[in-house]
Parts: sequence; C-alpha cells; structure tokens
Amino acid sequence: MVKVYYLMHSSFVVELSDRYLLFDYFDKGDLEGSIDYRGCLPDFDINKPIYVFASNGRKDHFTEKIFDIPNVKKYILSKDVKVKRGKVDKSMLQSVKALRKYDIDDMKLETLRSNDVGVAFSLTVKDINIYFAGTLNWWNAEGRGELYGEQYGREYRRYLKPILNRKYDIAFVPMDGRMGEDGYFLGMDYFIKHIDSDTIFPMNMWGEYQWISRFKTRPDTINLNDRIVDIDRENMIFEIED
Repeated sequence: MVKVYYLMHSSFVVELSDRYLLFDYFDKGDLEGSIDYRGCLPDFDINKPIYVFASNGRKDHFTEKIFDIPNVKKYILSKDVKVKRGKVDKSMLQSVKALRKYDIDDMKLETLRSNDVGVAFSLTVKDINIYFAGTLNWWNAEGRGELYGEQYGREYRRYLKPILNRKYDIAFVPMDGRMGEDGYFLGMDYFIKHIDSDTIFPMNMWGEYQWISRFKTRPDTINLNDRIVDIDRENMIFEIED
C-alpha cells in the first residue's frame, strides 16, 4: 500500500513502506495575498526517513523551511535552488541538473528539462516508478496568442520524449486554470494519451479544483479519466494498491 498526501498546490508526500518522499513543499506564508493556502505536513513516522525534492526554486515550489524538518535523510534540489552556506550539512544535499541520471541511496533518479524553470523528476524506488513534472507543462496562457502556445507545446513534447515508453505507477502533472478554457488541459491531455500511468494527480492548480471535473468531460479522454485523481481540497490522503 502506497499513501499519497496532497498538501497544497504542487506539494505532495508519497509514503512508502520504508520512507517518505516530499515534493515541492513551500511556505504558504510566502504566497499571502495571492491565495489562502492551508495545507500542512502530515505527522511523519519517526522510523521512516524523509527524502525531500524541490523541482525548482520558485516560492510556490521551495522554502528553506524544509531544512527544519526532522528526520530528513537527503535533499534533492534542482540546481537553480539557492541554499545559504551553512544552512544544512553538504552531505545531505544532492543538487541535480536536467538530463542527468543519479543514484541516490537505493533510488534511481532521472531528470528532464523543464520548459519553464528547474527540472522534472522520473524516480524509481524499488519497483515503484514515479513522475513529478515540476513546471514542465504545455503552457498556453490565455491572451498570449497562438504562437506562444505552439512554442511551449513543441518544447513540452520534445522534453517528454525520454520517457514516452515508460510505465509509471504514480504521476504528478500540472492542470493550471490560469491558462484558461483553451489551455488548462493541454499538458494533461498530451501526457495521459502518450505516457502510460496508472494513477495521475493533477497539480499546480492554484486552488481551482473544478478544472479536474471539467477535464473529465472531454470526449477524447473519456476512457482514460479513471486514472486521474479527484482532488477537491487540501490535506487529502489517498491509498494506492502497489
């Protein structure tokens, strides 16, 4: 049994039998005035080590408060994440670049390029495969014009090529309502049609969970929609059979 905790925005915890994986945790206070996030960390089992991942250094994906979390074994941070000298023991830090492969204890990590900032993670922990997009998405902001969306679409398809033949147990993929009616679905639509994933968690939703049900009304993905998890609030816990 694998547990997935949806904390808020793009922040998730994956609980395995022998460890926790914390992705893109941030300080909700840093976003005051834009959205009132209420997500928080779960009560961690002190007998399980925590591996903390940050796909980029933006304030809605990273905070130095991760260095105050007890029982962390390793921090895996995109190279653009800036850490103040002396903030944490260097032996606990693994800085990662795009298009590289890393052995982190018994885990296999491959990084992809983002077409925005930082990296995406393709992670294998024993026999479980996890994809975490970070900011890799088919961005198509409303009002920016057709060429804007086409450029990001080309990059998105190209940057996903290294994993087109992969099979993922769990994937975390953006569904950003800021892109508007004509753009919110593009990244998820391409991903679900081209990359085999058992369970897909929408992320980067800025609290606008209605886009999930909207996506599920699209006729061309109707037979795939059971893979997408319904999220409607922060601090939700999901159990997945492994």
